[in-house]
Amino acid sequence: MTVPVPERDPGLQPERTRLAWRRTTLSSTVAAVLAAKAALHGGPSATGVVVGVLCGALWLGLLALAHHRIRVLAASGTAGGPPTLTPRHATAATLCTVALAVCAAALVF
Repeated sequence: MTVPVPERDPGLQPERTRLAWRRTTLSSTVAAVLAAKAALHGGPSATGVVVGVLCGALWLGLLALAHHRIRVLAASGTAGGPPTLTPRHATAATLCTVALAVCAAALVF
């Protein structure tokens, strides 16, 4: 006697992934704002402005990657589950996140 295996509900995992991308963009926004504040504290310096602009560019890159992934997950619906994240997008998101954290830390310290 075989017991039928219920189908996996892919609707929960994409929602959790979308929420994780939103949390990541929120925390990177906080890091970018704090980096900008640190860059302008005590008067703007050339180094502070350059690193602040770099933080802003990295934040925009991460925001674009996250928005793209959220749209892909929303468009996939429940038909066959969500598509996998491409290695190129995963690498870009990782590099943007790490570089943003390094730049923000450099401005704070």
